[in-house]
Amino acid sequence: MKSKFRPNEEERTVGQINTASLPDIIFMLLFFFMVTTVMREVDLKVNIHVPEATEAKKLEKKSLVSFIYVGKPLPRFQKMFGTEPRIQLNDQFRTVGDIQDFIAQEKDQLNEADRNKLTVSMKVDENTKMGIVTDIKQALRRANALKISYSSIKTNKIE
Repeated sequence: MKSKFRPNEEERTVGQINTASLPDIIFMLLFFFMVTTVMREVDLKVNIHVPEATEAKKLEKKSLVSFIYVGKPLPRFQKMFGTEPRIQLNDQFRTVGDIQDFIAQEKDQLNEADRNKLTVSMKVDENTKMGIVTDIKQALRRANALKISYSSIKTNKIE
């Protein structure tokens, strides 16, 4: 097709886009995201069946959430730790006295602006007695961790 404004020029063709470097770019991006992504997985050592709730909300910023797990130790840990409910902080069994240090450590990993936004989510087995939960709440209060949430499964039934 000839141009209307330049009648003397020959017909122009659009060149092909060179895609030879495209796989290199894709692999560089893939490698970048694999290196920079942090997977925060905890190896559960306690048995947890969270209770059901009808009014539950999802936590917004998971990066500002620290978890405390409470439940009966798994069978492979029962010889060493017994069958009474235990507290798990990160990947280790701990006591109520260790919670203040745990919260201080978790706050140190956050930006200074986000330290007051830390939420402690308690994943407590539904058969756990409230005494240990009350002790944990008291320790969280002493550690100035006042935002607490309880993990549950959302259900639609109301009894």
